[in-house]
Amino acid sequence: MVASIHNITFDTTGDPYELAQFWSVVVGRPMRVEDEPGDPEVSLIAEGHPTMLFIRVPDGKAVKNRVHLDLQPQDRTRDEEVDRLIEVGAKLFEDHRRPDGTGWVTLTDPEGNEFCVERSLAERAAT
Repeated sequence: MVASIHNITFDTTGDPYELAQFWSVVVGRPMRVEDEPGDPEVSLIAEGHPTMLFIRVPDGKAVKNRVHLDLQPQDRTRDEEVDRLIEVGAKLFEDHRRPDGTGWVTLTDPEGNEFCVERSLAERAAT
């Protein structure tokens, strides 16, 4: 017997609805229709995938995430995806791109949670 991932949970000291809106744009998942601004918990859903759950907590982020998401663009390059995510509210944290085109970029969401953007499958196949 094994366990399955039910939720990927993001803590926020702000409004979970606002953080969920950011991630909804990032991953293209809808919010539950019953979720509203000011709710203490908000979810993004996608059938057959873990729910992304955003919950209000009293304590702020103090150290680097021990677990984070690695995103792989599906219809654009890594660099185009980084630009898109910065436009919707992400912040550059660490740039690990190399001159040969390999590497990744670490960004933070509006709450300061780190996540990485890798090269797309097409970019990987080309090198």
